[in-house]
Amino acid sequence: MTNQALCTILPLAGWPEARMREVEITGGDDPILPTPFRITETASATLAAVGLAAADLWEMRTGRRQRIAIDTRQATASLRSGQYLVMEGQPVDFGRHTIMGVYPAKNGRWSYLHCNFPNHRDAALKVLGVPEDVDAVRKAVAQWDAHELEEAIIAAKGAGGMVRTMAEWAQHPQGIAVAGLPLMEIIQIGEAVAEPLPVGNRPLSGARVLDLTRVIAGPTCARTLAEHGADVLKITAAHLPSLGRQEYDTGHGKLSAHLDLRAAKDVETLKGLVRGADVFSQGYRPGTLGSRGFSPQALAEMRPGIVCVSLCAFGHAGPWASRRGFDTVIQTVSGITHRQGELFPGKTPGPQFYPVSAIDYLTGYLMAFGAMVALARRARAGGSWLVRISLAQVGRWLVSRGQVPEAQLKDVQAEFTTAELERWSMTSDTPAGRLRHLAPVLQLSETPPRWARPTVPLGHHQPVWPDRG
Repeated sequence: MTNQALCTILPLAGWPEARMREVEITGGDDPILPTPFRITETASATLAAVGLAAADLWEMRTGRRQRIAIDTRQATASLRSGQYLVMEGQPVDFGRHTIMGVYPAKNGRWSYLHCNFPNHRDAALKVLGVPEDVDAVRKAVAQWDAHELEEAIIAAKGAGGMVRTMAEWAQHPQGIAVAGLPLMEIIQIGEAVAEPLPVGNRPLSGARVLDLTRVIAGPTCARTLAEHGADVLKITAAHLPSLGRQEYDTGHGKLSAHLDLRAAKDVETLKGLVRGADVFSQGYRPGTLGSRGFSPQALAEMRPGIVCVSLCAFGHAGPWASRRGFDTVIQTVSGITHRQGELFPGKTPGPQFYPVSAIDYLTGYLMAFGAMVALARRARAGGSWLVRISLAQVGRWLVSRGQVPEAQLKDVQAEFTTAELERWSMTSDTPAGRLRHLAPVLQLSETPPRWARPTVPLGHHQPVWPDRG
């Protein structure tokens, strides 16, 4: 099966289009789930890119290439892997908070409130001046101009946005800024000697990854690197808001430790970890970690040869570069929810989210691909590297793939079969109990992806690296 989306990713690594032939892609094409957006094509493309990057590292180690295979239906299911979690026989509630959602505002416009995290929920309720009650929120939003509410919530350090059409986003200053950016950048930011890959029997054996990301996209990157043998140490802090359950989805293969970067001693501990790391992955708004001494340039001086993977919501350029955002926010402001609602009305009228977290997981897969490409470049030619991407850039790429013709969107199944989900799942023994979850999607003939460690609660380990190998 030819995948045109993969053709747009290959140039990021400097690879010819002929490399597409190394991947066997089987299964159906869009639409597999009820959305006009080409989530199957893009999921398969990003995972194929990960497979090609892992195979490249393996060939550097052994001189041997691998066979790579992807099932498109399984790849699509991976875009909502959080929905298929079962802990000790009970489904894990991965749903959205009741206050979170799209509400009608003045003049026929709509406003989205992102309220899953308590701090963002508190910000929205404070702006609206109402208690935590859906009816009270709906009545309050109806009194607001959607654009003014968007700005007020952002000023209050909340998250959300005004629903826009695609045409409106194309004319918005931030939409224009994002349109001027590539899907992702892999750029050298410093000089360093070439470093051969550590000894090991997997593509990323011995590679050390610091994961300072949260929610879904960034953690998916580090989870994917762990699938191929990397030692991943997730760093967060006890005071940061967390839903906890997201680790059941994105925590596979990782160690996890707490560090409070407000404390000087913990800053020094993180610097020590950086000096022993190969990849530093962060998902904070531009400049946030730089103010604490962990900008890409500072990291490259601290640890020559580091690969910095930097994720943000809206890109590093434009008036919204420092604005917080999530997959659902990007969908809202860029026209995706508007279009989805036109074709697939929900239980309530108005804009709708697509049935997966496509932007989140696609971004995570692309981040992992970029990190592996940069590690290969470091092994061949040296240097410190920056992999830079945003949710908005990935959202634009997804939309740029075009839409499934409306005539093909009739009677699309909303769920996979029980037999499929059973075949794609595995069980892990975790500190919290026995967890059933989706297994890795990629098939590699010599180094099948797997997680060497089960997911653990945040802060479960000490902030130290395990011995290499």
